[in-house]
Amino acid sequence: MDTSKELLFFFSALGAFNGIILGIYFFFFTRKKYLTNYFLGALLFALSIRIGKSVFVYFDPALPKMYLQFGLTACFFIGPCLYYFLKSAVEEVDVMPKSWKLTLLFFGLVIISVGIIFPYEYYPKLWRFYLIRIIYFQWFFYIILSGFAIKKILTKILNRKHQTTPSEMWFGMLFLGNFLLFLFYFLSIMGASAATYISGAVVFSFILYLIISILLYRKRTDDLFLLNGPKNAGKKIDSAEAAILSQKLERIMTEKEWYKNSNLTLPDLAKEINISSHQLSQFLNNNLNKNFTSFVNEFRINEACKIITSNDKLTLESIGYDVGFNSKSTFFAAFKKQTGTTPLNYQNQALQA
Repeated sequence: MDTSKELLFFFSALGAFNGIILGIYFFFFTRKKYLTNYFLGALLFALSIRIGKSVFVYFDPALPKMYLQFGLTACFFIGPCLYYFLKSAVEEVDVMPKSWKLTLLFFGLVIISVGIIFPYEYYPKLWRFYLIRIIYFQWFFYIILSGFAIKKILTKILNRKHQTTPSEMWFGMLFLGNFLLFLFYFLSIMGASAATYISGAVVFSFILYLIISILLYRKRTDDLFLLNGPKNAGKKIDSAEAAILSQKLERIMTEKEWYKNSNLTLPDLAKEINISSHQLSQFLNNNLNKNFTSFVNEFRINEACKIITSNDKLTLESIGYDVGFNSKSTFFAAFKKQTGTTPLNYQNQALQA
């Protein structure tokens, strides 16, 4: 291996290693635990494994086929993680919806089962000509969904007349970087003369070091993970308009019981009261000092308290699902946060009263 190849190997391999380190950072060490952090960490893990496979196989084609299977398995999660990362930011999702969990679980079971039943080592043709196309089609499908999820952001970035916020540039850059990475790999698979597997590794390393430089340069990074909150900070909606919004929200949440919808999102609620997601987020954050999840959970917990005190035959878990939570753990955590006690203690106190 000559000097130029050694430098290329070092640069690419270091990018994959740093991707894993950065993924661990987003999972465990960010000061505020947004759902977007976790999906970005998962995205970096999947990308790093995929890139690492490309680097080592490119420079040593004699490596066991297990490496190829491992890299393609990780590739199966890049698209979903990118989409959920962007969607959780746009819709201010703090708790992962049940549908997202089921989708990821389904993909995991499918790719692991296929890998066990049809390992790459014994079925190379199946992987090289069929499964790889399915995997890349799924990745491309989720890139399209991701583009629609941040369509407004991409429009602002491309239209220089509109000023973009740091968070909008951050999310737009991550989307475009993933798109370029997919493009290089796709062209390589299609046999384009100018594209090789190592090109994807170089692109990833460049994107990764750009991310690291932004994190090191900025004293504050929390605002990079919120599209609606920080840019509206301190700007309250005037009292007259706020009163109207409060009445509308109260009617929808109490009379129509929208909080019972476990898949309720900020855009859904904003559309129902005929305002933009931007305005609703501004009202919740700055006028009520709550985020969307906290606002909805208050109605859920209040209803849960009423049910607990009036009906001792229902299980606490079923009550949580009835009022709109999509898991037992989420219900218990939100209940204790709002009331200061667990649902079981609250039930026991209600029975003794």
